[in-house]
Amino acid sequence: MSAMLTAEMTRHTTFRFCLDPTVEQHSLMSRHAGASRFAFNQCLRIVKTALTQRDAGRDTEVPWTGFDLINAFNAWKRSEEAGRIFAVGNDGVVTALVTGLPWRTEVRQQVFEEAAVDLGKGLKAWSDSQSGQRRGKRIGFPQFKKKTNTVPSFRLRNNRPNGQLPPIRVGECNRPRSITLPGIGQIGVFDDTRRLRRMLTNNRAKIRFATLTRRRDRWWVSLNLEAVDLHPGRHHPSRDPADDTRWVGLDRGLSAFVVAATADGKEVARITAAPKALAKGMVKQRRLAKSLSRNRKDHETARTPQPNWADITTTSPTSDAISFTMSPTRWSRLTTGSSSRT
Repeated sequence: MSAMLTAEMTRHTTFRFCLDPTVEQHSLMSRHAGASRFAFNQCLRIVKTALTQRDAGRDTEVPWTGFDLINAFNAWKRSEEAGRIFAVGNDGVVTALVTGLPWRTEVRQQVFEEAAVDLGKGLKAWSDSQSGQRRGKRIGFPQFKKKTNTVPSFRLRNNRPNGQLPPIRVGECNRPRSITLPGIGQIGVFDDTRRLRRMLTNNRAKIRFATLTRRRDRWWVSLNLEAVDLHPGRHHPSRDPADDTRWVGLDRGLSAFVVAATADGKEVARITAAPKALAKGMVKQRRLAKSLSRNRKDHETARTPQPNWADITTTSPTSDAISFTMSPTRWSRLTTGSSSRT
């Protein structure tokens, strides 16, 4: 039965929920996110140190893949370089209690491993871009993640040992709106999980991993699923074999924005440069904002908007995403809403 289900898992989909953690769970997730950032930076530090030693003429092996980075970080976190905790007895004798990273057992091992895997992917993307194997925009060398401008996030795999429950579960203990995560426990969610629970109960999907991210002072979880194909009733209508003029397949990628091709693989259109109407319109908006902010507050122009401000809502390509509110004496504020790039 499981082999048949595995063969039918032909697509990947994602469910995203807003979490409602307790104070303890909030602290645990913040600790895991910090551990992920720490592991990424330490792995990058190991790589840069090895590259420097190799440039100096020393025969040093540089860990480059995710597997090598995991082994390098595991060896480092147990070494004296990661830290030691000492205890001094009454007789003055100093004894080393812990050698290695003292807090490594307070977070899941998977957090360190997934951070190393992410760095390995970044290094591969950089090397492929340098050699010309990767198409598209040039990729820079991975940079250290700063605490101030890095979005807190970490990833947990859903590895299930034989005969045991999966570590990531949804809707347990009569709490439909909850998700159980390894090392954190059962966390409440604000959203309805009925559709996901039905897919899991009917063996139409299985969770591969969970990514937790903190944005706007809220924690979010994205569950990546491997699922069976959609029901035939939700498929697009089949194409008439005699009609070869009106049907194409669209592929939205990274190196090319959109590629259109027929069923036999013949490419009919390729758009490499994605439209950037919002970015283009924001340049004009910033220029006009500076011009308006320089006006004297006691001057007549400070009381009413300039004609360019009135025109930007109709002439700018960002008029669907930007709205203005005006008070009798001045512009009160500028608010930007959600926009989608087309």
